[in-house]
Amino acid sequence: MNDSNTKETVSITINSTGETIELPILDGTQGPQVIDVRQLYSKTGMFTYDPSYTSTASCDSSMTYIDGEEGILRHAGYTIEELTEKSSFLEVCYLLLHGELPNLSEMQDFERTITNHTMVHDQLQFLYRGFRRDAHPMAVMIGVVGAMSAFYHDSTDISNPQQRLIASHRLIAKMPTMAAMAYKYSIGQPFVYPRNELSYAENFLHMTFGVPAEEYSCSPVISRALDRIFILHADHEQNASTSTVRLAGSSGANPFACIAAGIATLWGPAHGGANEAVLEMLSEIGSKERIPEFLEKAKNKDDPFRLMGFGHRVYKNYDPRAGVLKPAAYEVLEEVGIQNPLMELALELERLALEDDYFVERKLFPNVDFYSGIILSAIGFPTSMFTVLFTLARAVGWIAQWKEMIEDPGQRIGRPRQLYLGHAERKFVPIDERN
Repeated sequence: MNDSNTKETVSITINSTGETIELPILDGTQGPQVIDVRQLYSKTGMFTYDPSYTSTASCDSSMTYIDGEEGILRHAGYTIEELTEKSSFLEVCYLLLHGELPNLSEMQDFERTITNHTMVHDQLQFLYRGFRRDAHPMAVMIGVVGAMSAFYHDSTDISNPQQRLIASHRLIAKMPTMAAMAYKYSIGQPFVYPRNELSYAENFLHMTFGVPAEEYSCSPVISRALDRIFILHADHEQNASTSTVRLAGSSGANPFACIAAGIATLWGPAHGGANEAVLEMLSEIGSKERIPEFLEKAKNKDDPFRLMGFGHRVYKNYDPRAGVLKPAAYEVLEEVGIQNPLMELALELERLALEDDYFVERKLFPNVDFYSGIILSAIGFPTSMFTVLFTLARAVGWIAQWKEMIEDPGQRIGRPRQLYLGHAERKFVPIDERN
């Protein structure tokens, strides 16, 4: 029991010795309690064993809260539904970096700062031209973002708070420019410079789809949908890529190198490539008549087919981000005038899956990837760019998480341990004596 003078603890008894130790239980603002095992090794000589860290809190953070059972996602206390309805991506960027929403003056200063950092060093164009034209844009992004530390020396001193903030602003501002350049290079078109009078999403669309020969006109419906996608992907707690950024940052690596490591992790099909996999799955299904067949294949453990875009590692309820994107998908399709057969197929697949006890009992509900791929395809992005857009949005979460970690006085270099299952010590046998 807790009282004013003691903390709640958990007791662990080692059967072989009869020794019992007490470990403190920590309380967060919300969410499960956490057993503090930091003294476990020094007291017992034992480690915990938690492959993939599914039951381990690797840090404390005040940034993002997820309740997977209830389908809740909040940034600094604000629900994702309210942020996508009332806010903008840049305002969410400010929120993640500073923990509070800005007042009018702060927001104007922040927007001006980001706008004034959107251009990239002119020599970076030569780095792009060193890649093959058919290089995957994510491969290009890993190289270019990592190379930023070679161009922006005045924001790599992680011990300097001002340099940390400058690095944060530069990454948020330049990521759309570098992503658009990766796309332009892949299709053989000239790079398009940013324009300061455009909003964040509008500017990215302008740099991606505009050409020097004519004026680019951006639809407010499409730019708003893209802004929502950016908000929905801005941060998602301690996922694989964010944990990679934190682990890389714990070594003292510069922020650009850490974000490049995050991009490499996000490229994995189990992480950032899921929305591309949804479109591939829908194309494989092909028609509404074949949906029951593929639902049965998904239930068969011996069949390699998987229902992409359903279920989530954390959410055991309807992904709140999918709830935001579903109406946005209708708005975009109506705006571009596409009667998208994949959208119709997706909606029928969702309906039939949610009527099937197998998927309902296992809480395999549609996630954010289910609709984002359809929206991005309707806007005109090729599937190779889907994960790049995820990268663009998640960069703010990565840099904010990195900044929070660097500013934690208790932070130490990350060093997971292992359960060793290899050989014990054995004698070396000369090669001519081996069987």
